Amino acid sequence: MTKPQKLASWGNYPVREVSVHTVQTVDEIRRVLNEAGPVIARGLGRSYGDSSLGRHVVSMTEMNRILAFDESAGILTAEAGLSIADALRVIVPKGWFFSVTPGTKFVTLGGAIASDIHGKNHHVEGSFCRYVTQFTILLPSGEVQSCTPQSDPSFFEATCGGMGLTGVILSASIRLKKIETAYIIQQTMRVSNLKEMMDAFETTHDTTYSVAWIDCLASGDSLGRGVVICGEHASRNALGLPGFSPIQLPTRRAFNLPFYFPGWALNPLSMRLFNWAYYYRHFKRKMTRIVDYETFFYPLDSILGWNKAYGKSGFLQYQFVIPKSVSYEALQAILSEISASRMASFLVVLKLFGEQDTMLGFPREGYTLALDFPVRPHV
Repeated sequence: MTKPQKLASWGNYPVREVSVHTVQTVDEIRRVLNEAGPVIARGLGRSYGDSSLGRHVVSMTEMNRILAFDESAGILTAEAGLSIADALRVIVPKGWFFSVTPGTKFVTLGGAIASDIHGKNHHVEGSFCRYVTQFTILLPSGEVQSCTPQSDPSFFEATCGGMGLTGVILSASIRLKKIETAYIIQQTMRVSNLKEMMDAFETTHDTTYSVAWIDCLASGDSLGRGVVICGEHASRNALGLPGFSPIQLPTRRAFNLPFYFPGWALNPLSMRLFNWAYYYRHFKRKMTRIVDYETFFYPLDSILGWNKAYGKSGFLQYQFVIPKSVSYEALQAILSEISASRMASFLVVLKLFGEQDTMLGFPREGYTLALDFPVRPHV
């Protein structure tokens, strides 16, 4: 089925007029290739910018079947359109989790490979494609090729993080991580400035998961203040709560943001109030508690359509990596500039990366800062 429409990625900017081809089989993708020419595959549209906005877009969301699940070895084989959210409903009750997961579960496996996504644990466990054992891909010639890191390492590396430019990923096998429960032991640390934040990262370097939120409008002695969040998968003994399933979460409903916020809603005053409330919501300097994996990994997924908060003009995400040797000075200068400009960023997320482990992967050793800025025509 082909449908011309205006399409955007998660940032709602830019918006492009494209032809969307919804497919269910390999033959249908071949037909699109023959008739339309160059195409780009698209999953659930959670990437930013124009990465999945070619003139012809192949929507893979209906190719979303689980093909095999080896529960003893922890190997999941599925079509590329399967989302992490749908996969988790199957694998978590069996005691497995993804070795790497991004900040949203509404990402397809094909998109995860094409972007070689990273999570809160890159400094310890690397990026997503380290755990891909095999994929099948439809080449521009129409040939279907199966590839492993051993069979064709160059092509495998070019596809992992290749943003869909080597072909249309059809299916993949993923090596999972064994877990005992669906819960995380979470530690939060409220820090007063950038120095304290980076010290906290260094002292928790061996913790599997770590991430920080920064108040980008703070300045002076409070520059870089925020909250550092660390976590480990909880064992059954750590829960110590009989009478409920430690491996299966209760069903919950997400709130749906029904409309776009007006452009003026996100301004320095509203952002300053939000940042103040979020910072002091963590009323204790240090706090440890047990939370479910959705609360820890996917907090924004509880608000469907949260991107509408930036208004109809959309937003841009900018993310960069700074080598450890100059990270403090560089982050101090960048945060000072943001604070002085009063260009408030709703999400300012700091993470620690380990060494780059794939040819095209974005992460490399150092600190990475991700910033979301609303699009303003006059800026």
